[in-house]
Amino acid sequence: MRVAEGVEQFTDQGIVNWFLVETDEGPVAVDAGFPTAWKQISDRASELRAIVLTHAHIDHLGFAPIAQRKHGTPVYVPEKDVGLAKNPLYYAKSERLPLIYALRYAPTRRIYWRGAKAVGMLGKTVKDPTPYREGDALPGGLKAIFTPGHTKGHMALHLPDRDLLFVGDTIVTHDPYTDRTGPRLIARAATWNVETNLASLDRIAATGASTLVVGHGEPWRNGAAAAAAAAREAGAA
Repeated sequence: MRVAEGVEQFTDQGIVNWFLVETDEGPVAVDAGFPTAWKQISDRASELRAIVLTHAHIDHLGFAPIAQRKHGTPVYVPEKDVGLAKNPLYYAKSERLPLIYALRYAPTRRIYWRGAKAVGMLGKTVKDPTPYREGDALPGGLKAIFTPGHTKGHMALHLPDRDLLFVGDTIVTHDPYTDRTGPRLIARAATWNVETNLASLDRIAATGASTLVVGHGEPWRNGAAAAAAAAREAGAA
């Protein structure tokens, strides 16, 4: 799906989105789905200038280790999420136990089943990631905006010249844990701190971006301020 000039959205396992940004230096991937997304990028993987992750959850690291191993592709990871990216046995804490959601919501059971099949034992290990902070120069002209809450290090990535904001999982338009739609926070089963996530919505709104693309769900084309307001009202399940 074309979401902006030179920006394509791909969806892996029917659950998570990742993006390919065409730049003068070569294509840059924003996030990387599950490892199964490799088949979506493999024919262009040798051209990749870089992979820039919004955060280091397992469904966004995806093909990054494969591209790194096969082609030496640099993988940029938010500084405070580097520990998550490097260790396959180190998982992010969440506000509520995922088991509670798995017992209550069929969509939660679906996402874990598909994710388990897609990931494999070492699917989330990135060796030698390149840490980045807000304000650092990133490939493709991406501008990092620190939006913690979903994870401790979460970043949104702004492309002002294309009026586009990659919000990662700061806001989703489809919560895969509950199947609820519309701008909202993802379920507490996958969120480190909801109050911190809510505070980060102000930084999303301040970008003024017309189009937001999300880790889960369809693009939002009614402006950053409206998305942030709707997500604040909906909160997290």
